[in-house]
Parts: sequence; C-alpha cells; structure tokens
Amino acid sequence: MTSERPGELVLVRHGETEWSKSGQHTGRTDIPLTENGVTQAGRAARYLADRDFALALSSPLARARETARIIGVDPELDEDLYEWDYGAYEGLTTPQIKVQRHGPWDLWTDGVPAGDTPGESAAEVRVRVERVINRARPVLAEGQDAIFVAHGHVLRALGAAWIRLAPQDGAVLKLGTATVSTLGYEHGRPVIDAWNITPS
Repeated sequence: MTSERPGELVLVRHGETEWSKSGQHTGRTDIPLTENGVTQAGRAARYLADRDFALALSSPLARARETARIIGVDPELDEDLYEWDYGAYEGLTTPQIKVQRHGPWDLWTDGVPAGDTPGESAAEVRVRVERVINRARPVLAEGQDAIFVAHGHVLRALGAAWIRLAPQDGAVLKLGTATVSTLGYEHGRPVIDAWNITPS
C-alpha cells in the first residue's frame, strides 16, 4: 500500500579524514575519521536524533561505518555506496592531477585512468546510485524514511540522479564532510528538500 505522504531519503557524508582535509581523492583507500571527523559526526547525530529510519545503508568503508555508528544507526553495508573509484588518481589532489595532465581536469567530465583499480566514469557511478535509490523507493512509498551514509562524490552523483540531472551534473552539488541532505517529493516529483546542511 502506498502512503499519501512519501518518506524522505536522508544522505549523510562521513566526517573528516586526513585525506578529505588535505583534498586528496579518497576512493577505496580505507582510512579512519580524524578527531574532528568524530566531532562532526556527533553534531550530525544530534541533528538527526528525532528521526527514525526504516532503511539504513552505508558504504562498507570504515569512515562511513564509523559515522553511521556515531549517528546511532545500524546500517546494512551496500557496495553500491562505495566512493567513486579514482583509479590512478587515488590519493592525489586536483592540483597534482592537473600537473600530471599538463592542463585542466574535471572528474565529472574527464574521468580517471586505471591504476591499481579500474577507475570509474560519471556514467558508471550513475548505474550504482540508481540501484541503491531503487532500494529506497519502496520504503519511501510507504511513508517511511531511509538514510544512506557514504562519501562526497558518490552522494553528489546520487543527488543528481534523484532529480534526473545528467550524470556529470553532480558537479554542481557541493557536499562538505558530515553534512546532512534530504531528498523527497513534491506533487509526485523527486526534489531536493535540503542540501549540504552542516549541523552545529
């Protein structure tokens, strides 16, 4: 049975890590939260304290799992919420990548070359986020809420998919560490209710 008022999908980016602090691209490298990242996650926990979630999913990586634990949810781990696979650019900053390429570079349009991992394009990340969105839709249709705890670029890709933008348009959805965003519906149309909220 479908609810007259659909639920909301809450997105939480993990707290700060040493690499997010330095601007290094952190795809599959599994590094922990900093002390500040733990504090940030605690603020997100207080912000979400009154919310109940019928579905909770997290990236399998430690920084997302720890953020979810601090928030107080016990998520199922879903590999579709892994961060973008940066391939040969793993661990590099954008200025370092531009030096390597001898010119401009944009993750969303230029992609990444293979390295220790194959790397991904925006279109390939889109396939993953569409799958995980489809896991939430039945829950939301029943008027219940869902929460995904994951990473900056994959959640930006998910936000773009939710409102039916092209894969590369996730570039316009800035997302800070330990921020909370909410996706919902208006008149049956998928909308962004809130984006990139930094709990205080």
